[in-house]
Amino acid sequence: MFSRDKTLTDGAGGGLKKSKKKQKRENAWRPEGPRDPFAMLDSLPEKEQQEIQKALHLFSLGTSLPKTLQQARKHTYRFWDTQPVPRLGKEGVWTDLKSSPIQINKKKSGLCLCAFLSLQLTELCHLLNENYTEEDDNTMRFDFSPEYLLWALQPPNWLHQWNLGVRVDTTKKLVGFVAAVPADVRLVQVKFLCVHKKLRLKRMTPVLIRELKRRVNQQGLCQAVYTAGTVLPTPISSCRYQWHRPLNPRKLMEINFPGLKHNMDLRRAQKFHRLPEVTKIKGLRPMTKEDASGIHSLLERNLCNFHLSPLLSPQEVEHWFLPKENVNDTYVVEADDGTLSDLVSFYSVSSRVLNHPVHSGLRAACLLYVVCTATGGADLMQDTLVLAKSKGFDVFCALDVMDNVSFLEKLKFTISNKSVHYYLYNWTCPLMSPDKVLTAGMSLAECLYCLAVHVKVFYTFHFW
Repeated sequence: MFSRDKTLTDGAGGGLKKSKKKQKRENAWRPEGPRDPFAMLDSLPEKEQQEIQKALHLFSLGTSLPKTLQQARKHTYRFWDTQPVPRLGKEGVWTDLKSSPIQINKKKSGLCLCAFLSLQLTELCHLLNENYTEEDDNTMRFDFSPEYLLWALQPPNWLHQWNLGVRVDTTKKLVGFVAAVPADVRLVQVKFLCVHKKLRLKRMTPVLIRELKRRVNQQGLCQAVYTAGTVLPTPISSCRYQWHRPLNPRKLMEINFPGLKHNMDLRRAQKFHRLPEVTKIKGLRPMTKEDASGIHSLLERNLCNFHLSPLLSPQEVEHWFLPKENVNDTYVVEADDGTLSDLVSFYSVSSRVLNHPVHSGLRAACLLYVVCTATGGADLMQDTLVLAKSKGFDVFCALDVMDNVSFLEKLKFTISNKSVHYYLYNWTCPLMSPDKVLTAGMSLAECLYCLAVHVKVFYTFHFW
């Protein structure tokens, strides 16, 4: 018995010794030092990468940012509690204050970031398209184009030092980005805050925000506006996003788009969402460069109806509204006397459809701006839907800000179960309802239609 056990032990030891030798020979061919985790993940097939991202998302749910005010009051904000923003849970105190800046002393960040130039747009497209926003089930991703980013990031008076990138020291790979664009009333708009998926637990976002704040302060600007789908300290207004109006029901059903009613089959959905073949409003035409001054006057007359409104210069009107192929479209209604009475504008957001045997992309038209003085809002928007469908868009998206509620349900938009929140940085003012918010744009990105788009506002402020 003893000799048998000894034989087994010796055999096991010999096998173990042999496996160690084999392992040593294999290790001799491996490069020295730790393996690059980015290279390891990038070497996997895309489907396996998505499975890993799903698992990481599930593990991170416990520390995700709150989605409601009730959750937010119980949450500890390690970064936002150090910033000049109103504190949650004290709405009864600060909402009665007059509009004023918030004073707070903060140390400068010691980290060095690189200025991101327009020559590197292709690299920025790759970062945003792979990391900016994505559905939890990995069904869709943004598909920004260089032309779109030029439109979004280079309005009149933009500064290249306000486009900040973060790179890995060794490989120079771009892993983070944030930008600000100038706006009137001494404010900036923060947009495209993006951190690589693999670095989101490394506290890079506060570094980006602090450095952007430092660079903006150098130009004498101390306030900013931003939006988010999560509750931060402290929203001045909140609205429901996104309202969807299907334009191509067949495609949306085939990719399981969430904006369709679940009790409809294809035939019923196509009949329910059918649109006229042609527009019906007399004088409706695309905007031309000569219309910029007339649109500027039309917008100025419309500002008095809102508490939070844009102050756009004629140059900014031309930049944001003049149509650009595959970027944005603007239409005006010209009266018999040559004056412009109505305006509607929308921009294009493309997304990649992942792992689908037929469809590879989705085109969404997002409402940028609508002003109605001589034409009903529902009539103008129905013609807008007809035009968007004729341009090959699959879905039309809108927020319930401004006067949009007057036509959303009437034109068969369906609402999602998510919200977007508006924030001021270093400024306090009373809360306001969504119909008192005038946005000159929804988003270049803080989650709009619930698959891809995120809300960004092209506005500054008119304080009453």
